[in-house]
Amino acid sequence: MKTLVVGLGNPILSDDSVGLRIAAKIRETVSNKDVTVTESELSGLTLLEFFCDYDRVIIIDAIMTPEGTPGKIHLLTPASVERSRHVESTHGLNFVESIEMCRMLGLKLPKEIIIFAVEAMDITNFSEELTPPVAAAVAACAERVIDIL
Repeated sequence: MKTLVVGLGNPILSDDSVGLRIAAKIRETVSNKDVTVTESELSGLTLLEFFCDYDRVIIIDAIMTPEGTPGKIHLLTPASVERSRHVESTHGLNFVESIEMCRMLGLKLPKEIIIFAVEAMDITNFSEELTPPVAAAVAACAERVIDIL
């Protein structure tokens, strides 16, 4: 199964970079010709254009929920994200609207989309460092993705 693993984020907005860091850690471990691991600051339809050639896509990103515990790892699907139509991040990704647009345009989407979201503490302050609870989740989240691969 041709799989894309994409870590999303902004490298200078503290915990928003967690997806980038997890993807980099996965790349160090996985050596499978059917798996592409990348980091991206892209969002919306621009990001989804890259999904078309893959059977499965695993997205890794930061998330902030109203009562979230920093460092908690959420496993989501497009269906679970659709229940919350306001899901966005600091890099402008409105995942639900982008998926809907791709469907309307008739673009071929992967058969399986899995989303790992790490609960962030700080996605607004400029820093190249993760907060301690989010940094502690990097290895655990990478292992969960590797287990799926």
